[in-house]
Amino acid sequence: MVGNLKLNKILWGITAVPALLAGVTGLANPGIYTGVVSEEIIPGVISQDLLTIIATVSILLLIWRTGKSNYRLHIILTGLTGYLFYAYGIYTIEQVYNGLYFVYMAVFGMAFYSVIISVASIRSDVLSRVRLSEFIRRLSSGFSLGTAALFSGLWIAMLIPLLREGNRIENLFSVFILDLCFIMPAFVIMAVMLMKKRGMGVLLTPALFVLGFTLLLPVGLAELFKPLYGLSIDPGGMIFYLGISILFLVLAAIHLKNLRIAPREPAA
Repeated sequence: MVGNLKLNKILWGITAVPALLAGVTGLANPGIYTGVVSEEIIPGVISQDLLTIIATVSILLLIWRTGKSNYRLHIILTGLTGYLFYAYGIYTIEQVYNGLYFVYMAVFGMAFYSVIISVASIRSDVLSRVRLSEFIRRLSSGFSLGTAALFSGLWIAMLIPLLREGNRIENLFSVFILDLCFIMPAFVIMAVMLMKKRGMGVLLTPALFVLGFTLLLPVGLAELFKPLYGLSIDPGGMIFYLGISILFLVLAAIHLKNLRIAPREPAA
């Protein structure tokens, strides 16, 4: 599916390895977050480090298994690399100034360029041969627009009082930046491309669904870590984020299963 697969594998790999080391270090020694991360969000940091370990190990295994014809694996790799961009964007923007901060910055930057190069490497002849059923196309485009509307609405509703009163928050402001500047616009763009039956939208929408799954799952799982830090579980929040993350996973699987790339037509 992508041209220059070797380059893309190298980029996926050099992004995943330092992220794996950072995730393992954070999970094994949560003390590195003391003083640089508020206590109330430590459970979220721990669950994100756990998910990072799973995501990076998955990336390394998929790199080993993928070949030029494994377009579904390419899409999943792009989505998982997008997760690393977001996860370490949070650590970088939130100024998690510990001994791993330069690693966070490196992963954030490398993940960004890895995703850009991966998308730019998609061969034009593949885009013209992408096939997806009408029902799945409508389902995926509708869910993408719904996701953008839901989270944009939630974050804007939280931002307006801050803007009106001239206040600022100390934690998780990076989510507003990453979601409203990058992720939600990407969902809208992919939805429009899907509605117009553009090959790029058909191919990259499941990558966004993989991204959504990996981003929301640790938010839900964080509730399970709260009692370890003397905090109360929010059942409603846990059900909301776990439920949407599972929806993302199911839709990614359905979309990928129905995705086809037609064979090249023989030359005249």
